[in-house]
Amino acid sequence: VQLAESGGGLAQPGGSLRLSCAASGFIFGDYDMSWARQAPGKGFEWVAAIQDSGSEMFYSDSVKGRFTISRDEAKSTLYLQMNDLEPEDTDVYYCVKGAPGGVEYWGPGTQVTVST
Repeated sequence: VQLAESGGGLAQPGGSLRLSCAASGFIFGDYDMSWARQAPGKGFEWVAAIQDSGSEMFYSDSVKGRFTISRDEAKSTLYLQMNDLEPEDTDVYYCVKGAPGGVEYWGPGTQVTVST
């Protein structure tokens, strides 16, 4: 199994970033997928999750209305569109194979920094 996140970086408050996670080594369409985040000294947080079918999504209250999770089965890729970014969104973001209660694998993470 491999999960390779990309798209992190520096954004200004109110700006946008799109994270991508290229998945390989398993049948992508058979699994729920998620994004989670954590920074040193901060708690862990599930950000968003999407069912294997793509029909249902979950968002944490802190990102609801600003972030959108999606998946492209043909490319075996998971996305996280992040809009209206806030300094509190600064974290390492992880692509996760699975969802809360059924985590199977984590990617290495990509740093997102929101600052002026």
